[in-house]
Amino acid sequence: QVQLVESGGGLVQAGGSLRLSCATSIRLFRWYTMGWFRQAPEKEREFVAANTWSPGNTAYADSVKGRFTISRDNAKNTVYLQMNSLKPEDTAVYYCAAGDTNAYSDYGEYTYWGQGTQVTVSS
Repeated sequence: QVQLVESGGGLVQAGGSLRLSCATSIRLFRWYTMGWFRQAPEKEREFVAANTWSPGNTAYADSVKGRFTISRDNAKNTVYLQMNSLKPEDTAVYYCAAGDTNAYSDYGEYTYWGQGTQVTVSS
């Protein structure tokens, strides 16, 4: 059974930083597109960032570009999301996801999901 386990969420003041981790049990992890999504209360789940199997191929939502960085460690089957200059509007539950897809911003294209980790940014 595939598992994705996120960690690293918490409460931080505006302007602060957090680093999310997502450890997986996916075989052939290196060939999967890994994405981060978030969902705020009463809002749709939205794309945040993705990293495909092709080295250096990353994508970001406009709202986080220049502040967030996605990376992966294929040896550890883990993907990370470094979040800097956090804003109150970044408050949400953050989910990592894995899929065999190039449609990295479409959450329907991802096969495996973590349980989510709460990120709260205070003003």
